[in-house]
Amino acid sequence: MALGGGIVLLAFVVALCLYATGAEPQLEVGFYSYSCPAAELLVKEEVEKALQDDPGVGADLLRMHFHDCFVRGCDGSILLNSTKGNTAEKDARVNTDLEGFDVIDTIKEKLEAACKGVVSCADILAFASRDSIVHYGGVPYKVPSGRRDGRVSIAADTSILPSPKLGLSELTKLFISKGLSQNDMITLSGAHTVGIAHCDAFSNRLYNGDATLDQNYAAYLKTQCPPGSNNTVSMDPKTPRKFDNLYYRLILKNQALFTSDQTLVSTQGTATQVKRLAESYKRFQKKFADSIVKMGAIEVLTGSEGEIRADCKVVN
Repeated sequence: MALGGGIVLLAFVVALCLYATGAEPQLEVGFYSYSCPAAELLVKEEVEKALQDDPGVGADLLRMHFHDCFVRGCDGSILLNSTKGNTAEKDARVNTDLEGFDVIDTIKEKLEAACKGVVSCADILAFASRDSIVHYGGVPYKVPSGRRDGRVSIAADTSILPSPKLGLSELTKLFISKGLSQNDMITLSGAHTVGIAHCDAFSNRLYNGDATLDQNYAAYLKTQCPPGSNNTVSMDPKTPRKFDNLYYRLILKNQALFTSDQTLVSTQGTATQVKRLAESYKRFQKKFADSIVKMGAIEVLTGSEGEIRADCKVVN
């Protein structure tokens, strides 16, 4: 039997077994090993090209993956364009400053040319997020794949995304509702070690007398964010393009940018975890990889659910 025929037969047998046992298909590392062996390498190459042109776009891809997973699960719905009768997630106010959609579209075009109708947009986004982290100095980790793409994207659904002004209790409840723990929440917040933020996300802390913000840092931020402005600043002012654990050390110095960052030390238990992550770069890297893989499995579509979009911007 030819190799291609053997692969098809194997896939059929696996699917038949799953059907017979009532088991649902699960995400797995190496999902495309046979159907599109070069998929992950191709994604990595295109992400590297994009980062050479725009060194900050990796932070956008990471944030995009997070926003995708928290709204309708990790189904690539954030990538869909708005239509005449519907405003999609990508055009919601919380996502209008996101860049990198063109990067995903380029990767999809390459993958369609290599393996037509095989690799989902949701998986592309998960791979691209991982490759961005590695580019910034993070430790490589394996990404389970096999997600399928959703067909619905509604801007109003993004209201669930955490605001930078939320407190610890609200953040914890939100993450638990998505199957993540408070520890996952604290660890995933470490993604704020890269990227930028608009002044309106934290200006309330500058001009309303926030006692939890270091006054010297507040004075500096006021020079970058005068009243009424909406400039951007680096979320990590010292190593903005390095995926390190400095974020946690800044929190301990009351130099976190968002209320939702500084609130992570508002209880003894959460402060202890922040200190542990601040003390050990290796611990942070390991825990972050574990937590983002867990996040990447939120409400995924698998098996015959959803579709494999031919174009990430539109449903088939």
